[in-house]
Amino acid sequence: MTEVATITENAAVTTEALAHLGEGLIAYVKPVRSEDVPGLFPQAPDIAPGLQLFALHAADGTPIMLTDSREAAIANAWSQELQAVSVH
Repeated sequence: MTEVATITENAAVTTEALAHLGEGLIAYVKPVRSEDVPGLFPQAPDIAPGLQLFALHAADGTPIMLTDSREAAIANAWSQELQAVSVH
């Protein structure tokens, strides 16, 4: 028989613990519009409006890279030994 872990109603995860969940293991690939880039990557050069881009973020939300292809973001995560997951 397979043992199943259960979560009780009183279980609480602190905001700090949640922020560190997956740290060093997981990276998030998120589609972004070029208009949103300055807020995520202030050091990025000006980018034409209306473009679909992809941002790679660390588990804690820290931006890692910006690219024009989902595949490049995933490849970068793998090169850093991170498991890439998609965020919509």
